[in-house]
Amino acid sequence: MKKIFVFLALLSFSAAAGFAQESRQDASLSWTALIPPHVVGNTVQQDGTIGVYGALASYRYMLTPRSALELNYQYQQNVEKYITSFNSIRVHARMQEISGAYIYNFTFRNFNPFVEAGVGGYIFSPIKDQKTTDLDAKQSTNVGALYGGGIAYELSPSWDIRVEYRGIVVKAPNFGLEQYRTNRYYNISNPAIGVAYHF
Repeated sequence: MKKIFVFLALLSFSAAAGFAQESRQDASLSWTALIPPHVVGNTVQQDGTIGVYGALASYRYMLTPRSALELNYQYQQNVEKYITSFNSIRVHARMQEISGAYIYNFTFRNFNPFVEAGVGGYIFSPIKDQKTTDLDAKQSTNVGALYGGGIAYELSPSWDIRVEYRGIVVKAPNFGLEQYRTNRYYNISNPAIGVAYHF
């Protein structure tokens, strides 16, 4: 009987040690680009420059070996351009994202493809500098959807490299300038590449 108890105790200890060593969380930092589309509505044409100086910080918690929840914060800048039959303006914009997503992972040796979907808050704030031609522009805050997919390559049990395509579907911001409201939703392409640390 003692041998059975000792065996069960050792089995429980080894299972607990294995669970403790398993990485269930990771944090990542990525470089991002922001590629807004052309949108037309209410006789307003809206275009934006490509933002290339963005950063995305993410935290993932693994619910199962394949499923995870992710929290994101992104900072990006670009210039939004509005054209009507009477006027045209530019707004140097700061975009911030606070989002949450569900991640589903696949595993093929060191390659781990994944897909994601979620929701977020998107804050578009004007930067009052020489790139902004209408100083009446104000902050716009919208709720949007996030989707995407990518692949992580495992460098070691603690580190991987991630490349992903993220799509953001959100109402086109007008910065409180009603004459430049398109009333359209658009899809922002948001590719990212970065590194993740598992702990």
